[in-house]
Amino acid sequence: MTKPDIKAFFDEATFTVSYVVIDPDTKVCAVVDSVLDYDPASGRTNRRSADEIIKYIKDKDLKLEWVLETHVHADHLSAAPYIQSVLGGKTGIGGHVADVQKIFGEVFNAEEGFRRDGGQFGHLLEDGETFNIGKLEVKAIHTPGHTPACMTYVIGDAAFVGDTLFMPDYGTARADFPGGDARTLYRSIKRIFDLPPETRLFMCHDYKAPGRDEYKWETTVAEEMSHNIHVKDGVTEGEFVAMREKRDATLAMPRLILPSVQVNMRAGNMPPPEDNGKTYLKIPIDAL
Repeated sequence: MTKPDIKAFFDEATFTVSYVVIDPDTKVCAVVDSVLDYDPASGRTNRRSADEIIKYIKDKDLKLEWVLETHVHADHLSAAPYIQSVLGGKTGIGGHVADVQKIFGEVFNAEEGFRRDGGQFGHLLEDGETFNIGKLEVKAIHTPGHTPACMTYVIGDAAFVGDTLFMPDYGTARADFPGGDARTLYRSIKRIFDLPPETRLFMCHDYKAPGRDEYKWETTVAEEMSHNIHVKDGVTEGEFVAMREKRDATLAMPRLILPSVQVNMRAGNMPPPEDNGKTYLKIPIDAL
């Protein structure tokens, strides 16, 4: 099985892992789940995390072909437009992003010109669709439940699962956001478990499970099936749904959900400036 070269970039402020995925034969690459640094206290952004990725790609003399999102993130802002403006490439996300845009377009009372058809992204990927990073074939698998648009990207012996799964000692994604569903999440995870057991799985986040001293973001299908504390072999759909719904009821909203979703549903672009030339993010009251 083809083995892509993978470089991880961890942003401790949001516990997010971004990846550069490289075809070693052609030196063509993709970026998965980039981060735009954002300070919620001041509303200021900076590009430190994205610039680190850009420097790596330039230093390795790689050609960027894709800037991919596993889903519309609720915990960090995407740097996809910035990375694309510097290095080129095409943006991609699951086609069900339109469902997310319809839901959150209403939550944020988005401007009249806000598109709810995914048109802000360069390419909308459907379940089972294949495309290439250089000579590497990528298969997109629709794995909803955390959000309606979640995708897993299978690239050779590796799969990028977004928030669907965490490391085995931390469990699984929450399913209580608008459009999320615990039963759907369980069935999506089973699709990931249908991949070969040696498949390397790369997480979008790690929060260090209790008792673990270091961050980790790579595991395998076999390890998840044997040891995942929420969904290992033997856990039934009903048991998982009951656990997930009970746990989700105790969780606070992510610290950056309100700015993140507003930006990420626009493919990482900010809302249009208002009549004073400034851009604003909304805080809907009692909406989530």
